[in-house]
Amino acid sequence: MKLCFYFVFALCLLAHVFIVVSANPLMLPTLKATKLHKTKPRKIPKVISPADILSTTYYIKSCPNLEGIIQQKVNDWIKKDYTIAASIIRLHFHDCAIRGCDASILLNHAGSERAAQASKTLRGFELINEIKAEVERRCPRTVSCADILTAAARDATVIAGGPFWEVPFGRKDGRISLAKEANMVPNGHENVTTLIDFFQKRGLNIVDLVTLSGSHTIGRSTCFSIQQRLDNFRGTGKPDSSMDVGYLNFLKKQCSRDTNFVNLDATTPRTFDEVYYKNVQTKKGLLQTDQLLYSDARTAPLVAALASQPQLFISQFAVSMVNLGNVQVLTGTKNGEIRHNCNYVNP
Repeated sequence: MKLCFYFVFALCLLAHVFIVVSANPLMLPTLKATKLHKTKPRKIPKVISPADILSTTYYIKSCPNLEGIIQQKVNDWIKKDYTIAASIIRLHFHDCAIRGCDASILLNHAGSERAAQASKTLRGFELINEIKAEVERRCPRTVSCADILTAAARDATVIAGGPFWEVPFGRKDGRISLAKEANMVPNGHENVTTLIDFFQKRGLNIVDLVTLSGSHTIGRSTCFSIQQRLDNFRGTGKPDSSMDVGYLNFLKKQCSRDTNFVNLDATTPRTFDEVYYKNVQTKKGLLQTDQLLYSDARTAPLVAALASQPQLFISQFAVSMVNLGNVQVLTGTKNGEIRHNCNYVNP
């Protein structure tokens, strides 16, 4: 009975509290509306790479006739010797592959990249010297050798039948050139993983690797570079089994001496086209590195795409050459110099 009384009393008390609270809303906590201020997103500073500083109008005032001078000289030389087109493209690649596109390959002194074993078959130095001499006469101490070589490679490509692209300028010339570094450049015997790694370390990707390999649509190689594929592949005492038998027999006849030359593209050696990739598909890649591009799952689809789409090869080659020309460039006033003579650093 007493418990019942306490229970009823408790219910009445709770009911009283509820009525009082409901009747007097002032007892409830109130929320004041606050004005929300929009905060501007914080700007993240853009990281500018040296390549971003390059410009297609860099010499428009200081040397307005530069590209005309280079184009004319390159054209004159190719008229006399069509093989110089491929040589200039190769010279540009060897330059950019070591220390970036800084004309270090042009420095001519003991122990330089130019003196390395890997550089023994490089050509085109005299053409670059001739261009530089004319540019110095017209625009003294203004244009770098690195920019001249980069533009010459573009013009050589165009004259050989390849694509045109705008060359951004503003590179400086490097002061260091070491033979031991030049020997790191791929020589045609590497596997695909090594090639991919080499390109990636220079800011280039697998598409650039396969596309730039297409420069082998023109040019020649010494028989010395492929001799082991013909008769003693990897020490087996036998030819490379990945090579078409008819092509193998043809090369054996061509390469009676190590010093002989053979075309990189067996089908259309004087035409800048996609046939290089078709050759690789039919086991007629001259260099081991050429043929391996079609046997590796990472690169084979790209070979197939470029072989079947000529315009894709042409357009992507231009893109990849711009990428190559932007590798580790020296810019500004504190990096590099404008060489007075491409063969030597300034005194």
